[in-house]
Amino acid sequence: MSHLRTLASPEGGLRASLSRMPEDARLRLDVPADEPGWVRCGDLLGEPDRLVRWRERLARWLAETYPEAARIPERTPAKWIVSWYLHVPAFAGAMLLHHGRRVPSLAPSALAFHIGADRPHPDSVAVLGDGFHCLPTDPDSAHPGAVVVPDERTLATVLRGRFVAHASRFIDVYGPLTRLGRRQLWAAATDALDNALWSAGRLGGTPESECAGVADAALVLEARFPPLTSPSKLTQAMGADGRREWMRNRESCCYNYLLPAESECVGCPRVR
Repeated sequence: MSHLRTLASPEGGLRASLSRMPEDARLRLDVPADEPGWVRCGDLLGEPDRLVRWRERLARWLAETYPEAARIPERTPAKWIVSWYLHVPAFAGAMLLHHGRRVPSLAPSALAFHIGADRPHPDSVAVLGDGFHCLPTDPDSAHPGAVVVPDERTLATVLRGRFVAHASRFIDVYGPLTRLGRRQLWAAATDALDNALWSAGRLGGTPESECAGVADAALVLEARFPPLTSPSKLTQAMGADGRREWMRNRESCCYNYLLPAESECVGCPRVR
C-alpha cells in the first residue's frame, strides 16, 4: 500500500510536500516575523513558566466561556494543554506521512505553533527545516535533506519514535506542573497520535482518504509500543443515520464533563 503522490514543485523537499496539503491543514515551513502569537516548542519547553501562563490563560478563557461556573476545575485546563500541545508534533508528522510519505524532524527545536488570539489553542503549525525521511520511490529521494528508508513500516517506526521522543520531553517538563499522572499523560499522547493520523485522512475530504488515514494509524500504531498506552483504537460502528462510520475510544479523559452543561465525550474512558 502506498499513498505517494507526485510532488510537482521546482523547489522540492518539504516545501513541495506542503504545497500539496489541504488549505485547512494550516501547516507551514516558517514562523512569520510580523505575526504575534507564534511559539517555538523548544523555547516553550525550555521555560516551563510559559506553559503555566498558557494554562492560566486557558483557565481565564474557560471562565469567560462558562460564566455560570463557580470555578473552573484545575484538571480541565491542565488536560487541554496536554492535548493541544501534543497535537502539534503528532499533526505535523501525520500530515506529511499521509500526503507525501515523508517524516520530518519532530524535535522541539524543529516545530512551532501559533496560539489563537481568541480561543488560546494551536491554530497553525510550522515545521522548521527541510530534512525528512522518505521511501526509495520518493521523487526527491536525492534531495540533500532526504534520508531514504526501505519501506513504509520503517517510515512508520521513524514517525512513532520521533513523536515519542518529543512527547517524552514535554511530559518530563509539564508533568511536575500538574496533578495528572504519567499514565494519564502518556494516554493523552497516544490519543494525540492516533487522532492526528485519522485527521490527516479526514482532511482529504473523501471516504477513501479517511480510510487511508485509518490505515496509517494501523501502520504506526499496529500494537502497543510503551510508553504509549495502546494500539490504534479506530474501529467502525453504526452511526445515528444507520451508516457505518469510523470512531475511536479515547485512552484519556479531557475533563470536559466538569464544565457546566457538558457531558462525557463519545468514546470517553469514563463511560465505557
